[in-house]
Amino acid sequence: MKTDLFINNEWRPAASGKRFPVVNPATEAVIADAAAGDAADVDNAVRAAKACFESAAWRDLSARKRGRLLFKAADLLEARLDEFSRLESAQNGKTLFEAKIELTMTVNTLRYYAGWADKIVGDTLPVDGPFLAYTLREPIGVVGAIVPWNFPLNIASWKFAPALAAGCTIILKPASETPLTALLFAEVALEAGLPPGAFNVVSGGGSTAGAALVRHPDVDKISFTGSTEVGRQIMKMAADTNKRVTLELGGKSPNIIFADADLKAAVRGAQTGIFYGKGEVCAAGSRLLVERSVHQQVIEQLADGAKKLTPGDPLDKNTRLGALVSKKQQETVLAYIKQGVAEGAQLVAGGHAVKSNGKGYFVEATVFDGVQPDMTIAREEIFGPVLAVLTFDDFEHGVKLANQTIYGLAAGIWTKDIQKAHRAAKAIRAGTVWINSYNFYDSGAPFGGFKASGFGRDLGREALDGYLETKTVWVQL
Repeated sequence: MKTDLFINNEWRPAASGKRFPVVNPATEAVIADAAAGDAADVDNAVRAAKACFESAAWRDLSARKRGRLLFKAADLLEARLDEFSRLESAQNGKTLFEAKIELTMTVNTLRYYAGWADKIVGDTLPVDGPFLAYTLREPIGVVGAIVPWNFPLNIASWKFAPALAAGCTIILKPASETPLTALLFAEVALEAGLPPGAFNVVSGGGSTAGAALVRHPDVDKISFTGSTEVGRQIMKMAADTNKRVTLELGGKSPNIIFADADLKAAVRGAQTGIFYGKGEVCAAGSRLLVERSVHQQVIEQLADGAKKLTPGDPLDKNTRLGALVSKKQQETVLAYIKQGVAEGAQLVAGGHAVKSNGKGYFVEATVFDGVQPDMTIAREEIFGPVLAVLTFDDFEHGVKLANQTIYGLAAGIWTKDIQKAHRAAKAIRAGTVWINSYNFYDSGAPFGGFKASGFGRDLGREALDGYLETKTVWVQL
């Protein structure tokens, strides 16, 4: 596959000539080297995107034809699903099982927004006076999308699919740990027939390529998914050029098990909530809140389940816990585990680094009991397979604990009492609330956060608003 930058429908080396290695975290082997783009490359990509946006080739392309391009891209991606899934697993360490789920969603996201392309409409306004007043929804312009390493192509599609459907052009900056599927998708975009400059990929570091994209005066919008800390930096940088910004940031999501829940299903959901994707999930249910009367039952089942969840070869069809994305991330997760023990939490399962065939950045499925709300592992996002279990006494206490965080990305509720479920869903300040389920997503369901988890939405009809301007037109009759 090609690993240069993709700009204006051309493969180009970085202007500096620099490259960086991409490592398979399960084997510790270098699997590719990618071009290390910087400000000069970003400028070239922005020039291409702006020229395309202003060109007849893009501006005069009907919405329906834009939709057809996205439908074709979806078909082409689906035909190469196995290839993309294996590459996603190799660069991220996630299991092939998970990669196939996520790449299938990427196909669905393309099709969902392909269908929206010719359904973006304005309104006729009943204003006073002899006027015809109406609104037009117009594309915002050049978009910079900066995406993380945990769901590399899937989250990227949450940005580029609605942006292209709305009529924007885009520069995608993938995470430096996982640039390969974004670059491979450029082949799909080229084959689908997107005109030069509509879709560009600049791989490189966040402090170089990413910062240059945010600061560039000809980028009209930044859509970012990543840490809250970096999101705050992006807001500050974007303010200098009055950029629109959408931020989907971190989380410390509560997963609440009430005593009247189906405990078997709730424990299974709690495990999915924290161990899917190795816990490297923004919406991971990393705080499990358990009603005191069923606490011991839940802990025993959780510990037993975690001990059976063995990290291993991500390409093995039976593996359900892959490698963390990098040695650095493994060290971060292990440091949090050590701190949890030091602060008095009880380690009931896991807690150690392990290898598969003598290699890899694996961490066992880890469960802490006896966690107090002020402990570090209850407050900070760990981004690994580490579950902090807290207990509560009644409904009010449980909701209070759920909201006792700076974050507000997601939450889970487990109960057989539907009235209680809806009361809790309304009371919890989070962008997504799952009831008797966890970690489900759909292209048609908006996703994003409250509080320090960001603002704006990916997915659903709501995501399109982030890529559109509203123009009001008055006509005197």
